[in-house]
Amino acid sequence: MKKLLLHSCCGPCSTQVIDFLKNDFDITIFYYNPNMDTNEEYCHRLSEQKRYCQIVGVKVIDGEYDHGKFLAAIKGLEQELEGGARCPVCFRLRLQETAEMAKKLGFDCFGTTLTVSPHKNAKQINQIGQAISDTMGIEFLPGDYKKQDGYKKSIIFSKQYNLYRQNYCGCEFSKLQSESFRNKKSTNNN
Repeated sequence: MKKLLLHSCCGPCSTQVIDFLKNDFDITIFYYNPNMDTNEEYCHRLSEQKRYCQIVGVKVIDGEYDHGKFLAAIKGLEQELEGGARCPVCFRLRLQETAEMAKKLGFDCFGTTLTVSPHKNAKQINQIGQAISDTMGIEFLPGDYKKQDGYKKSIIFSKQYNLYRQNYCGCEFSKLQSESFRNKKSTNNN
């Protein structure tokens, strides 16, 4: 089996992807998310990631949390909506670090759980991963894990394992957008 370093944004997103890939790859999760708006949120998601991986017997590597690195990378893109120009910069930051770690530790390939989300552009993420792969000389495993009810399965797994499911991607900018959307929806329902 090929050794896969699988970037994960959170436990819930990793559930279905691990289940989908576990028979074909020796998976290690790489939790690297400098985009998280607070250390508390980062640690909460990491704790849930580790708890789930312990249950299913998957190793976890905790990347460095450096929110300043994320803020420097997306400087000037703070006002972009989720899915806009800020997101591919964030994807590249996390996938680049994953590829570097995979190469450093002798993994055969790297990938990400990001494409399980219906809010993430799988084609864009896969193009970024492949470009990094071409530059670094380590195989990228493309995927669109939301297909075949992948996202729905991740929700089922999350309920089954009582995992914390957040309602924003992680950065403070998506959090503000999510809160604004929920407030408008609440106002419209009243």
